[in-house]
This record gives sequence, C-alpha cells and structure tokens, in this order.
Amino acid sequence: MSEDLIQAREHFIQGMSRITHFWGFSKAMGAIYGAIYLSPTPVSLDELVEQVGVSKGAVSTNVRMLERLNMVHRQVQVGDRKDYYIAEADFWQVMRSIMQEREKNEFALALRTVGESLDIMNGAEIPPEESDLAAFYQERMLSMKGFFNQLDNLIAMLISLDAMRLTALMRFFGNSKNKE
Repeated sequence: MSEDLIQAREHFIQGMSRITHFWGFSKAMGAIYGAIYLSPTPVSLDELVEQVGVSKGAVSTNVRMLERLNMVHRQVQVGDRKDYYIAEADFWQVMRSIMQEREKNEFALALRTVGESLDIMNGAEIPPEESDLAAFYQERMLSMKGFFNQLDNLIAMLISLDAMRLTALMRFFGNSKNKE
C-alpha cells in the first residue's frame, strides 16, 4: 500500500476514534470501526489487533459493543473457525442504533435522576431562609426534566419516522415488483 493511502487510512481511523469518544464511547471502538469500515474484505480479531494496536481483549470487547449497536456484523467464512467482521455502511442504520442504545440507557438514567431529585425536594423540610434557594433548585430541575422528556420524545419520534420510512419504501418497492 502506498504511503499516501496508509496516511489517509490512519488519519481516518484517528478521526473515527475522536468521533466515538465525543459520543461517549471508547476511542478504541472508533478506531476498530474505522479499520473495519475501510477494509474491502471481512476482518478478523487478530487482524484488528495488528491494525489498531490494542489488546485482543479490548478488540473483542469493543467489537461486541459494535455488534450490539449494529455497526459491524459477524461473518463466518467456510473452513475457518475465526469470526470475521464487516462494517455497516448505512449511516442511518448506525445513527438509529446509537440513538436507540443511548435513548434506552442515558435518557432513562437522566430522567430517573432528575425525578428522584425532585422527589427529594418535594419531601424535604426546607427552612424559611432557604425557601428561595429551594424554589430555584426546583425550577431548574423541572426545566431539566422537561428538556429530557422533550429530547426523549424527539428521539423516539425520529426512530419511529425512520421505521415508517423503511416500511413505506418496502411497500413501494414490494408493490412495484408485483406489477412487473
């Protein structure tokens, strides 16, 4: 491989590493996805260890997370006991999977935490001299709860719209095949 291709590949993998870190995932996960994404053939765990430079355990753990997010798919090669991986190239699918995963975990935790904090506030005996501060806390917490509820609803709506889009496309193309 030419130096320019190597440099472009390495730069891309580093970029994927930074992007996944921004989204709250490990840098290794981004580098692994980048390596699989730029591979024209399925990649084994051993090859990923070599390409990304992290331990086999770290590669295995991150590949499992990538599989859970539907960002990579396992492929079996006849006559070989190793697992090989290919990248999901449909970025709408990738984003939908990430949003569903984040929506399940992070928003549920955020909403629960804010709700529990409000419950503490509602059951608290607030001294008169702290009533203004308590009212301020409650106002801020209610505002945050409203924001998280709206964000949760927005993401759920985006996921639903994408599912409806896929259903409509399937119906359209399914019907057009029946007409032929």
